[in-house]
Amino acid sequence: FNDSNHIQVSSSDYRTFYRHSLEGAPAWDGDLNLPKVIIDHFGVWTGLSVFLASQVPPGTGLGSSSTVAVALIKAMSVLRNVRMNRQEIADLACQVEIEKLKMPIGKQDQYAASFGGLNFIQFNPDGVVVEPLSLSDELQAELESRLMLFFTGRSRDSAEILGEQKRSSERNRAGVIDALHVIKSLAIALRNDLLRGEIDSLGDYLHQSWVAKRQLASGITDPWIDQWYQAARDAGAKGGKIAGAGGGGFLLLYCERQFQEQVTEALRGQGLHRMDFRFETGGAMVIVNTLLRKARPAAVTHA
Repeated sequence: FNDSNHIQVSSSDYRTFYRHSLEGAPAWDGDLNLPKVIIDHFGVWTGLSVFLASQVPPGTGLGSSSTVAVALIKAMSVLRNVRMNRQEIADLACQVEIEKLKMPIGKQDQYAASFGGLNFIQFNPDGVVVEPLSLSDELQAELESRLMLFFTGRSRDSAEILGEQKRSSERNRAGVIDALHVIKSLAIALRNDLLRGEIDSLGDYLHQSWVAKRQLASGITDPWIDQWYQAARDAGAKGGKIAGAGGGGFLLLYCERQFQEQVTEALRGQGLHRMDFRFETGGAMVIVNTLLRKARPAAVTHA
């Protein structure tokens, strides 16, 4: 909250700032449509300042927009003292992005951000089921150590790629439905292997999934992406994929540790930069600075 009679939202990702008086009708749009819809949903009764920032650029396949939606819903629910569980937060984020903003996206990013951890997520006509995968700390650490993430240096318009993918599946374009079934079956196989404590199959599953994913839309890959992926495989990576919709952003690879240095060097020579990352286990949470708060102690209890 702030002491003024204004709402102000700034985004470092989009280098955008918006401010308007509570007494006037809001006129914001464009890159700030997402926070507008969420703030409107919860209602604004006093001055409010929101600063949005992500650790990765938007449009790079790591679900940054859905993560921002989940984080802002979590924050606003605490400010309004509205208790929401992780499922409800993810559901509302999907409603905001898919139904209200008409974004041609799926629901996996919202649920991943809200729940955190490693999950097997089933998207059914009657709802979404999240099954946390109970892996040992040692197995999770080993899995994390074998995954590599490289930034390709470019972003892409996921809406265009996902829109084509949606149209192709609805029209039952040759090969698209079969490819989707392959990706689904690989996800089920990976879940079963992980629950047995087996991770060696992940590289092959990622490779098969990437081969199938390439059939879904024309913009998922291009000669540059194919070249980078092949260079990584030649250097020792077992499999991988472009994260998110495809077309750019981040290249995720499965590679045993003894080959990671040569994979890094091979891709660095082609202009890709390796990015460090860790698994997030906690999901969306609010950190409250009680020294700066004037009131609302009940909100501190939200996890």
